[in-house]
Amino acid sequence: MDIFSRVFKRLQREFNLQFNRTQVCQITRSIPDELTTSIQSPVIFFNASTRLSGLSQNAGFSLVTSLALRKNKIPVHHFVCNRGLRPCVLGTDKKDLSKEPPCRECMRTSRLVLGKTNIHYFSYKINEEISRETNDLNLGQLITYVHKDIPLGKLVLPSMRWILRRHHLEDTKENRFLAQSYIRSAWGVYRQFTKLIDSIHPQAVIVFNGMFYPEAMARLSAQQKKVPVYSHEVGMLPHSAFFTEKEATAYPVDVDSEFRLSKDQEVRLDNYLANRFEGKFQTAGVRFWSEMRHFSNDFIEETKKYSAVVPIFTNVIFDTSQSHANTIFEHMFAWLNLVIEETKDHPEILFVIRAHPDEIRLGKESRESVSEWVAMNGVKEVSNILFIPPDEFISSYELIKRAKFVMVYNSTVGLEASIMGKPVLCAGKARYTQVPTVYFPKSKEAYKKLLKDFLESDIVEPPGIFMENARRVLYSQLFRVSLPFDQFLKDDGVWRGYVQIKNFSPKLLMQGQSETIDVILNGIIRNQPFIRKI
Repeated sequence: MDIFSRVFKRLQREFNLQFNRTQVCQITRSIPDELTTSIQSPVIFFNASTRLSGLSQNAGFSLVTSLALRKNKIPVHHFVCNRGLRPCVLGTDKKDLSKEPPCRECMRTSRLVLGKTNIHYFSYKINEEISRETNDLNLGQLITYVHKDIPLGKLVLPSMRWILRRHHLEDTKENRFLAQSYIRSAWGVYRQFTKLIDSIHPQAVIVFNGMFYPEAMARLSAQQKKVPVYSHEVGMLPHSAFFTEKEATAYPVDVDSEFRLSKDQEVRLDNYLANRFEGKFQTAGVRFWSEMRHFSNDFIEETKKYSAVVPIFTNVIFDTSQSHANTIFEHMFAWLNLVIEETKDHPEILFVIRAHPDEIRLGKESRESVSEWVAMNGVKEVSNILFIPPDEFISSYELIKRAKFVMVYNSTVGLEASIMGKPVLCAGKARYTQVPTVYFPKSKEAYKKLLKDFLESDIVEPPGIFMENARRVLYSQLFRVSLPFDQFLKDDGVWRGYVQIKNFSPKLLMQGQSETIDVILNGIIRNQPFIRKI
């Protein structure tokens, strides 16, 4: 990018920031003084890990939700970082872990977007005892470090894995420094957030994600104080949010046992799947498939040499969802190691390992990838294994159609394969395993036995209920719990995944004017499920 492009984008970002500020001011002018008009307890918002500057989707969801609460006479307080994290997650420079985060830019964005009403800034607080106790610990000791019964090491580990883009962390001076920095910052957040709860006695707390260490500490504090705490993440549809009282990154969707799709709902789901099967979809503002290519004739001829094809779909190892997935296996690579051993006993079957395209997403490239694992383990030398790297946009769905059965860790493609009528053997807890949609053994031994049975059987027939349940689950994830914010937000035109506030009437935030706002208000204030009636 040349200097003129950079300057132009910077000007675009500044325009968007000022426009968002103007929109918020317009809305807040229509909101009466909460301190004199409301008798309700306040709601605290905290989302330090979702943006530095600009307005990310999750920052946008949080902001609109806070404005809706205020518009409906429910006081809102924002817990805002004032150089309180050394460093924050997004402000961590992967190339230089000791580099100071861009606090000035972040704080300016907070001031412009949030204004001055009910803002509680937290700063960096040094705890000499924690500093002394963590100073000489190795990395293994740091990630298991506990202070006053708070497992600080465990709580910062997902953030370390995410920012370092790997699951396995080496015991280096740099990684020890990062762990120490996160642990010390985490304790400061915990203490100051607890103090805020004690001072204003909120009725609820809203945090982004709940897995990154700042929000994880706030969530823990609220839970200890018996304050309802809700986390949010991007939904499965563009400009949609998922709210839950559980862990948002696990996407714990409760599907009513009585819920069945109507004819119109069936059509709606089929239309979505038709686009999905062509790669026409986005997640968190990112389109993973720039194109979706068909199999070559050479590949088709190659498959004819084998009695069956078994595709293996992988995930991104450092993603925060993996913390929930690792129930049978320690991590995804432990699963792949077992799978490879089994493939060697079945040379008559072609196994196709499909790497996730997010492994090479610009700015988020994995440092512990399936491609690297394939190279280190000599997988390409195994004659009946074909590896499809993340930059090969070959249709996963054509592969599924040819499959004897499908193997996944916790990828959404497992749910889609079940909808396509294929038996799916799942190795990690997924967004859909709470309902019988796939084969999900309860132990490593049971998994290995079932895999062997599938490989040795002539045909694997899944129960019919799997397909029906898979459609119910996917429909619920897409259209019932993914709450659309497209009335309030649009793409900002500069950064993928960032948004601009639309020019909408503040009346739209009132109860009864928007289904999304109604669901969120009822969820936060009345503890009702965050589910649309659609």
